Amino acid sequence: MEFHKLSALEIAEGVKKGNWTASEVLSSHLERIKKFDGRINAVVTLSEESAHRDAKEIDKSVAEGKDPGPLAGVPFLVKDNFCTDGIRTTCCSKMLSDWVPDYDATAVKRMKDAGAVLMGKTNMDEFAMGSTTESSIFGPTLNPRDFNRVPGGSSGGSAAAVAAGFCPIALGSDTGGSVRQPSAFCGVQGMKPSYGQISRYGIVAYASSLDQVGSITRNISDMAVAMEVLAGPDPNDTTCDAYERPSFSEAASAGIKGKKIAVLTGYDTESMDRPLIEAIEKAVEYCRSAGAEIVEAELPITMKHAVACYYMVALGDASSKLACFDGMRYGHHADGRSLVEMYKRSRNQGFGKEVRKRILIGTCILTRGYYENYYVPATKVRQMIADEYAELFKGVDALICPISPALPYKKGLVEEDAVRIYLGDAFSSIANLAGLPSISLNVGFTEEGLPTNVQLMGPRFGDAGLLSLACAIENKAGSPPIADIEKKGGCRE
Repeated sequence: MEFHKLSALEIAEGVKKGNWTASEVLSSHLERIKKFDGRINAVVTLSEESAHRDAKEIDKSVAEGKDPGPLAGVPFLVKDNFCTDGIRTTCCSKMLSDWVPDYDATAVKRMKDAGAVLMGKTNMDEFAMGSTTESSIFGPTLNPRDFNRVPGGSSGGSAAAVAAGFCPIALGSDTGGSVRQPSAFCGVQGMKPSYGQISRYGIVAYASSLDQVGSITRNISDMAVAMEVLAGPDPNDTTCDAYERPSFSEAASAGIKGKKIAVLTGYDTESMDRPLIEAIEKAVEYCRSAGAEIVEAELPITMKHAVACYYMVALGDASSKLACFDGMRYGHHADGRSLVEMYKRSRNQGFGKEVRKRILIGTCILTRGYYENYYVPATKVRQMIADEYAELFKGVDALICPISPALPYKKGLVEEDAVRIYLGDAFSSIANLAGLPSISLNVGFTEEGLPTNVQLMGPRFGDAGLLSLACAIENKAGSPPIADIEKKGGCRE
């Protein structure tokens, strides 16, 4: 049985019906990881012993006639900044290379409680700071669709794992596009929910006012059930809203007839890769054929100031959050002749180049004089962006726009043209600044086999309606296939 080709829902249904066991499904996926991950380096830690133990418990529950949960026996992976009880959590950094938490992040716990089986941890840009998954202490991850290209970041390992068929669901964190951009690059579906939708407890923070847990799947039905499992209030995260959630699975199949969908205009299409413009055009036609009304929307404040605003806020927050990793309280320790020298050596040795750069810029932003001139204005612009979207969503149900201006980057671009990499966050960071739900949706592939995609955005806590839109487009475009990583270059099946 080729379990890696099944969806999460198909696996769970088969386990609960007794068509196969959770242990069989797990063993098949672990075998695939061991056989092929050497080609892409998506998985940095396997927790085989605990995974087999959990799978046996699922099988025992089924044998006893108990309901093991909606994700019974579904293998999943999580980004290496999620705390996992008894499994190392490194953020792919020397700073935390030997840290083993004694508790699970809330998102991990909820997946386990729903019957899912944790197999291990995925590769990422160090401390989630990057867009290529090339800064990890475990080495870079390659894109399973094309081994000469990056998988995106910072949740590149999670997206690559799903695309490669290592698991049907993987979790990541999204600060400025870190779930959605790698999902776009790897040709899978990725969702950043509304801020406050899913608990962030147990996630090593990058920028707390922007961070959100997201899911990566190969189809929207699996994404909807993941939302059912993950969403909800948590006393350990006061930013997690306690409103009554709708059925995300029911919403996904509700259709979009009569809905008003806006298409973003007024941005520079000349600098975008042409297949991505065509992807938006396809998505718009799919919406029309499903009965939706299409209108145009121009968002001048967003398009002019989003990138600068995002980096001011994110790097300022990062400087503050990562200050605790000083070699004394937390993280890698290096000896020094004085306390100051110890701090310097610990942080210089523990953090990589990109993280050090972002901390230094963020620290500068927060210093007296610069704070009033940069950070404070950025927070005001952030509110203006949020207000601009709130006004837009008074008249429309959702927005279609790009997720990235480019197809997957070639390896090494971050060293050759870092500015281009940063500017790639222009569209994806908006949802984080405004706290909105957003989905990166695959709508096909180029002739060379590279994924094309669109970004869908909705009003705050309009996650259910956004899933409806994504499902309607996916019904026309089809869900993406697993990358054929058995062939050099990751050509599509």
